[in-house]
Amino acid sequence: MFDYRPKMFDEASKSHASKKLSSILLTFIVVFLVLYLLESVIPSVITTKPMLEEMKKNGYLQNGEKFNLKQSMKIATKVLAVPGVMIPSLLSTLIGTIGAIFYCRCVEMRPVCSMGARKKGLIPHYLTGMIIGLIMMSAITFLSVAFGANTISVCSNVNYKLLPLFLLGFIVQGMSEEFIFRGYLMNSIGGGGYHTAIAVGISAVFFGLAHAMNPGFGPLAFFNLILFGVFAAVYMIIFDNIWGIAAIHSIWNFAQGNIYGISVSGLDQSESLLKTTQVSDKAFLTGGEFGIEGSICTTIVLLVCIAFSAYILNRKSKTAPQAETVSEDNKTDSTIN
Repeated sequence: MFDYRPKMFDEASKSHASKKLSSILLTFIVVFLVLYLLESVIPSVITTKPMLEEMKKNGYLQNGEKFNLKQSMKIATKVLAVPGVMIPSLLSTLIGTIGAIFYCRCVEMRPVCSMGARKKGLIPHYLTGMIIGLIMMSAITFLSVAFGANTISVCSNVNYKLLPLFLLGFIVQGMSEEFIFRGYLMNSIGGGGYHTAIAVGISAVFFGLAHAMNPGFGPLAFFNLILFGVFAAVYMIIFDNIWGIAAIHSIWNFAQGNIYGISVSGLDQSESLLKTTQVSDKAFLTGGEFGIEGSICTTIVLLVCIAFSAYILNRKSKTAPQAETVSEDNKTDSTIN
């Protein structure tokens, strides 16, 4: 199954960068940190004043009150939940997409199509991905209700004008993470000649580690993030296209935060159509502070999706060599005739 190599891996093999795995990973870490710092500029500027006000309000800036990392993260999470902060922060992740494309195109000197960015089928792939992302998050949410972990209620006084802005923000944010972890990292490893399973596994682990500083991050949340990374990688390999999984990722987050009112990887949302409330004290069912992404419900849905995707990829890997053989036979027949 994982012996199958998508076209984008072959396109990525044209890279002028080192093919050594250690070099690929070290370079990625440096590029990721640079992009992370650049993406943090706008959020840092717009959150400085409200964070200082929140600290002062809680007495952290008075009488030499000690201030630790946990308290800092708690205040930052509260400040980020404000739409005027969250939306610009999401939009600022466009820097990640641009940076990843710039690095691959101008430094590694490989074509943009090697990141899975293809014009052909862009709209159908994206629309299909949006539907799949909504179905996946809905399945997770309703499964948690069936397990007695959460309840769902309708929100009143929703600011509907903000929802399109949140959607745009998550479209940008989801696309950014896919270009960085799949389009860049996974395809650089695959293009380096390494086994597809290695490219999938490493990119998934790095994707999980990138969320390690989020509130409520723990073993199950980390495992689920890796599972999502595996699913995202396999889905992208099947279609040899980044747009579908970018849409799944974006709508997964938007549906989670702004439709069902659940914390997105530990970050609260202030505007949502529905409100999902934790009624169980069992964190493995609710996800705890991290939100439903840290629950067993997410584990179940992702395992099902991975199994189905793996089945499709397995069939694709079996038919691909046959298709190549038929093509070669046709060329031979044409030459003889």
